[in-house]
Amino acid sequence: MTNLKTDYKSIIKETSILTVAVAIIAAAVYFFLVPSHASVSSISGLGIVLSNFIPLPLSAITMILNVVLLIIGFFTCGREFGVKTVYTSVMLPLFLGVFEGIFPDFGSMTNSQELDVLCYILVVSVGLSILFNRNASSGGLDIVAKIMNKYLHMDLGKAMSLSGMCVALSAALVYDKKTVVLSVLGTYFNGLVLDHFIFNHNVKRRVCIITKKEEELRQFIIHDLHSGATIYESIGAYNMEKRNEIITIVDKGEYQKLMNYMNREDPKAFITVYTVSDMRYQPKR
Repeated sequence: MTNLKTDYKSIIKETSILTVAVAIIAAAVYFFLVPSHASVSSISGLGIVLSNFIPLPLSAITMILNVVLLIIGFFTCGREFGVKTVYTSVMLPLFLGVFEGIFPDFGSMTNSQELDVLCYILVVSVGLSILFNRNASSGGLDIVAKIMNKYLHMDLGKAMSLSGMCVALSAALVYDKKTVVLSVLGTYFNGLVLDHFIFNHNVKRRVCIITKKEEELRQFIIHDLHSGATIYESIGAYNMEKRNEIITIVDKGEYQKLMNYMNREDPKAFITVYTVSDMRYQPKR
């Protein structure tokens, strides 16, 4: 019974997070991308272009395009990714439809095409980074980017930029040169900002320490930071003296606590720090 309650709460929490993320993305599309007429790195952007040729609302065009890519994503990226993306792919057009009903013929909030594109990039990257970090996507080109990330081992931001360039260039079918240039630049910078959000979410630090207070440090890492560590024997090249090197991987908050501890207990310790954005554990076969 307890497990059922836990699973139920977990599902509600996950669904709530996905819903908020999709609402952020839909708001970015409707309030910034649509008024700018740019076609920036998304199926919604392609939908904006196609709406000039197809007598359907943006929400309907987005739904149709998403269904096709959704089927592909379900079989290539796994069941969990597919199930979550089914939900987000349905919710995105619904949110767009709600915004179309509440705010018909919505104009630019900034009265500037450039600022609209900039605001879109910043806002949509927040929503997309939440979805990607929950192993989901908003559908459309996000599915293409996820496939490229999985099979070609490309950064998600770069994959988004590459897949989005074709969509950005589609603006040339309808709009002027300025809009096409904004679409291409917006797609590129959208990838950079997305990588920034995802990287900062996962970033950790690999800290290597040689100190005279080795045992005290080991106890601090285990009992105060509640983290793990690895100890290697190292030999100094100058005097061939053997010393132990303690290596631990910590997040931003733990890193600050660790540095404060070392500055207080052994300010002369030798410390090297590396940035770590991806950690994998390969179980024994």
